[in-house]
Amino acid sequence: MNFQQLRAVREATRNEFNLTEVANVLYTSQPGISRQIRELEDELGIDIFVRAGKRLTGLTPPGEAILPIVDRLLLESD
Repeated sequence: MNFQQLRAVREATRNEFNLTEVANVLYTSQPGISRQIRELEDELGIDIFVRAGKRLTGLTPPGEAILPIVDRLLLESD
């Protein structure tokens, strides 16, 4: 787990799950954002986001539970 993955999760929720917008905000590529999110989910062993095909459509219950933790970690790191 790294801060870039956590930022990707936070920005995905802030930008209504639009990964292109997330990539623009974080100055990176959309495939990179997708990879970071998938790697974090694999590492944690949970799905953070609900998907419709390749699109993110919302947060899963575990995703809703970890979002405040992600926010706190990023706030404390700043």
